[in-house]
Amino acid sequence: MLAKTSLSGSRVRLTSWMPQDLPALAHWYQQSDFLRLLDAQPAYPYSEAFLGQWLEERQKSNHAFIFAVRSATPTEPATIGTNDTLLGYVELDGILWNHQVSWISIAIGEEHWGHGYGFEAMQLALTFAFEELNLHRIQLTVFSYNDRAIALYEKLGFQREGIYREFVHRSGDRHDMYLYGLLRPEWKDKFG
Repeated sequence: MLAKTSLSGSRVRLTSWMPQDLPALAHWYQQSDFLRLLDAQPAYPYSEAFLGQWLEERQKSNHAFIFAVRSATPTEPATIGTNDTLLGYVELDGILWNHQVSWISIAIGEEHWGHGYGFEAMQLALTFAFEELNLHRIQLTVFSYNDRAIALYEKLGFQREGIYREFVHRSGDRHDMYLYGLLRPEWKDKFG
């Protein structure tokens, strides 16, 4: 019997993107604090048009999977599909199929922090990566000042494997960037 790989949990579900998601995504990409947690690039606002093209390119790639994170769907058939608020996104990208390796990233809108959405979204994405895509290693980077993300990744079982010393310059200070990795056997021991 095949194991069930689900993209739905008790709090969130991972779905495809819808055109009505672009305003929320563009709102987040207008906030410098959001951008400074997500990327080493300058915190520059992006338009809906640019983000729409970016999403379209990601969805066409055979080396990336990007999911919208939404609240879990109600169980009553009459209400299914009515709770489609975008909470954030999670992405597997840079997949090296021959080595079974991928990068992962997550972004949850600031207004949705503190509800456990990120933890469950990452659990679902990791299940998809290890069980559906048959990957062996998932890796990510995080800035040393992003304490919330570091706590999340370590709770999920990621191991700090390296430090890019003084990698990023923000607000007059230099900050390290950490490399984290998670192997399928480690994940199975913790959550399987």
